[in-house]
Amino acid sequence: MRSLTHLECSKCEAQHDPDELHSVCEKCGKPLLCRYDLEPLAKCTLREEVRARSGGMWRFRELLPVANDADIVTLGEGHTPLLRAERLGRAIGLGNLFVKDESAMPAGTFKARGMAVAVSRAVELGATKAAVASTGNAGGALATYGARAGMEVHIFMPRDTPETARLECETAGADVVLIDGLISDCAQALAARRDEEGWFDLSTLKEPYRLEGKKTMGYELAEHFDWELPDVIIYPTGGGTGLIGMWKAFEEMELIGWISGHRPRMISVQSTGCAPIVRAFKQGADEAERWQDPETVASGLRAPGTIGDFLILRAIRDSGGTAIAIPDDEILQALRQLAATEGILACPEGAATLAAAIRLREHGLLDADERVVLFNTGSGLKYPEVLRAALKA
Repeated sequence: MRSLTHLECSKCEAQHDPDELHSVCEKCGKPLLCRYDLEPLAKCTLREEVRARSGGMWRFRELLPVANDADIVTLGEGHTPLLRAERLGRAIGLGNLFVKDESAMPAGTFKARGMAVAVSRAVELGATKAAVASTGNAGGALATYGARAGMEVHIFMPRDTPETARLECETAGADVVLIDGLISDCAQALAARRDEEGWFDLSTLKEPYRLEGKKTMGYELAEHFDWELPDVIIYPTGGGTGLIGMWKAFEEMELIGWISGHRPRMISVQSTGCAPIVRAFKQGADEAERWQDPETVASGLRAPGTIGDFLILRAIRDSGGTAIAIPDDEILQALRQLAATEGILACPEGAATLAAAIRLREHGLLDADERVVLFNTGSGLKYPEVLRAALKA
């Protein structure tokens, strides 16, 4: 069953043809969102069928934009575990603490979800070349899925990106271009060549499909809790696609009657060395000003600006959540604590969510009996330099 009906601008609500490759809205330059005909899904037994299916996140294929199963490019992504962290919860005063652990995903990162859908849809619509600006994990995921699909892949990375990330991309056959500067400089370099080279730009929220893969984390959370949702989600925020995607998933599930109106408080976590969303949230702003001279051990959080800032801030506020910035030393301590207490070797971005939970609990912003979910978005094995630093913290 194909449910996708059109693409809609997240700002001006202009509609776009879903059967053509689109980047951002042609009218206002903001991200496009996939919209579906949800009424038929509300009248069927899909929720019950999903649990009986195999296929990872593609079990939710009626709510994903790829029309033909033959075009799905997959490496078994999705259906990651929700782990109860009892010992860690007792240590920090949270009786219902969970970790949604994305570390076993293909390419060792949650970004596999988004790239699986984006590459699949790009292939379905005839694209043969793709490019991305990345600080590491998005590039690795695109290189991996591009290789699986037989696509030509070009990745623009800051020159100081961890070597492991660059080697991962090159080993998968991608062309890696190192740029002196930040991810925003990489995006500019990519854009300068994109049209002439015929690349489909898969950078964060520069197309509508990565968001759809990321939203499956929200569907899986509801499934884990028997079609309820936790009280709090603590999520590391660089480009923010996962947070926006889950909020979209919650809206869709409400519309088709899979969940009640209760939604979690969404808590965005950034580094004190790069916290544009936190600053904007505290200022009451609708958009985030660019962060100057960003620096953090969590490379995925080193995003000085994002095209989806207004969507992140809207989700935080609509949920009654908050945004918090964590210093690097606390991120490193949390990384070690999570590994030593629960056996979860988190990426630094994932460790930041634990550091945030500790801070929030200390300040009385989390209740002891609330169901709190931390998102570990990738494997710590991809960050040997950070692991060495954590052992010294």
